[in-house]
Amino acid sequence: MVEILVRIHDKFSVEMKIGFAVKRKTVINDFAVNTWLFVPNSLDINDQTYSKSQFYRDVKSNVRLITPIFLLREIVDGQAIPLRNIKQAFMNLASPSELTDKAEYEYQIKMFMAIFKSSLRDQRDHIMNTPLDTDIEYLCNEYLSQTAKIKKAYRELRHIINVPTVEPDALNYYLFGDEFMSSIILRHTFRLIKNVERRPGKRYEEITGRLVQLAAEETAYARAAGYPIVDPDSPTNNRNVIFRNSVLKKYIESDLFLQAKQKVDGVVVRQIYYSLAAGIAMIFATAIAFWGQLRYGNITTPFFFALVVSYMFKDRIKETMRYYFAHRLKDKYFDNKTTISIKDKPIGWIKEGVDFITDDKVPTEIMELRSRSPLLQAENRINDEKIILYRKMVRIDGDALKSEDKYSLIGINDILRLHLTSFLQKMDNPEVPLYTMDENEKIGVILGDKIYYLNILMQIQSDGQKEYKRFRLIFNRSGILEIEELS
Repeated sequence: MVEILVRIHDKFSVEMKIGFAVKRKTVINDFAVNTWLFVPNSLDINDQTYSKSQFYRDVKSNVRLITPIFLLREIVDGQAIPLRNIKQAFMNLASPSELTDKAEYEYQIKMFMAIFKSSLRDQRDHIMNTPLDTDIEYLCNEYLSQTAKIKKAYRELRHIINVPTVEPDALNYYLFGDEFMSSIILRHTFRLIKNVERRPGKRYEEITGRLVQLAAEETAYARAAGYPIVDPDSPTNNRNVIFRNSVLKKYIESDLFLQAKQKVDGVVVRQIYYSLAAGIAMIFATAIAFWGQLRYGNITTPFFFALVVSYMFKDRIKETMRYYFAHRLKDKYFDNKTTISIKDKPIGWIKEGVDFITDDKVPTEIMELRSRSPLLQAENRINDEKIILYRKMVRIDGDALKSEDKYSLIGINDILRLHLTSFLQKMDNPEVPLYTMDENEKIGVILGDKIYYLNILMQIQSDGQKEYKRFRLIFNRSGILEIEELS
């Protein structure tokens, strides 16, 4: 199964989060994602002005494990796996009779916090998006009670490692987790407060009050613990808050990111084909030389010119054959192959390739989804839309993935960011003057947005099934304005 989330990451980049979930009974899981980018001709993005190396420079890809999925109430209640795993790691670290494993202790802190972050976010989103107003109070009460339980359970673990056998730096790992927990509780609670307080009715006022109380208690705890908190009157302090939150997020999620070793795909096969191209060219040159020698003799002017012509055509034939083989190969081989591993044990690979293609190379179903307007079709006959095809194949060894962790890992996320600064260089000014006339026939001038559309169509193949997604990015020289998912 493949899930795709496309969103604006920042002013000049779009993020595509592609989740590849393995099937329980399938050992080798293969996926394919083909992405067509339909670029306006006016941006002057083509195979002469925008090379493969530039595309890969503009694309940043991070591969990480999908965070193990738990409901908020499943993190610490009863025989909850996250609490059981982290508690055991703390006890092992503190016990002098055990072989202490600081790496496992640190790993369990990171996983516990990553799970909590994901679960808290999902619960918040569920509350904000639920269509049943009658359930809001119940869901918010669950959010409050479960958050309190998880806070209490984690913070009580400190007593386990507050012993002479535990080195001081191990306590720092615990504190990093505690500061991260405090930060995400405040962030998600504030967003929930803003959502709930907009709802009319006394019942929502009471819920908002309880959420505000949680935020106030956590703010007081963070201040007492010495964690930086937002201060409206101190820009310097707020810069520090943003910086620390960013570093903590990367630290907590670091064990979810997979080791990736990239290399050029199909090197041996390419060299064989290129050698064949050189051989074919050499056969032509040698044949001309033999023919000239037999017809004109060894030391004659016609034989000399025959040799010169043969070598001229030999180089052209060689390059032509290289070009031919290269284009034949691109359908079967990719630009790069990345091996992904957990703790140095390979669990699969990802292949990627990019090329400019023409309309006739695009599948019919993709062109139908593109659905150009009559005006664009007319303009396209003069200045054709440029099409970039970005291909990706993914293979995951389900057994290798499941054998490497105490949690039930279900797959990987490939987080792809496409930076659009190269697409902005030849855009017009972001605003253009427009003339208007009011009811008194007075002429005025206003500024309107000059926009461009980047259509993104995706074909996802998994388990013999095909699924299609279409997105439209609206942007101009000032950056990305909006992204739409179209049916």
